Amino acid sequence: MAKDKSQVNTTEKLFDDQFDDEEVLFTFRKHPIVMRKGLVIASVALLAGPLVTLLLTYVQSTNPPSINFFYASLGASFLLSALLFFPAWIAWYYSYFIITNQRFIQITRKGLFHKTVVDMNLSQIQSMNYEVSGFQATVLKFGTIMVQTYMGDLVIHEVQHPEKVQSQIARVLRDNNITPVDMNTTDVQGEDDIHEETDE
Repeated sequence: MAKDKSQVNTTEKLFDDQFDDEEVLFTFRKHPIVMRKGLVIASVALLAGPLVTLLLTYVQSTNPPSINFFYASLGASFLLSALLFFPAWIAWYYSYFIITNQRFIQITRKGLFHKTVVDMNLSQIQSMNYEVSGFQATVLKFGTIMVQTYMGDLVIHEVQHPEKVQSQIARVLRDNNITPVDMNTTDVQGEDDIHEETDE
């Protein structure tokens, strides 16, 4: 019995815009350090309930809050803290980078209603450099990656293990017979950035 030559590729798609003949090779995210502002705000919110209880204890010394009030205020503090931290977590978890056998895709989420996508062919990449600068970045192992393309520079800050990410991308480019001009560790500089991320 002859094989059906019209059989289509049934490979499961891992993201919405994935082509039928496109294979996802690896993905990566930024370092969790990008959530630090949300973590600080959430930590302050945790103190709200106990501080209210303490304040009422001094103001109403003859009728201080009950232990049930303290636990209720503490629970409310945890809820408030989680709500304040949630946008930072959403922005980190749903912002990621996809490397396929054809493209480099950056998906950036800020809050619940703002999404930015940078999509480039691997053949557009001219060079790639990374920088780890400062005590905090060295200890926590994050840095900046700059991808130079024909359209400008894509600068990605606070990438976890940038040396490993660069090595993986270099391997993908080599396997696809793409030879960037430069693949070194260097200072991240560029005047004509097509997209440079800043964490608000």
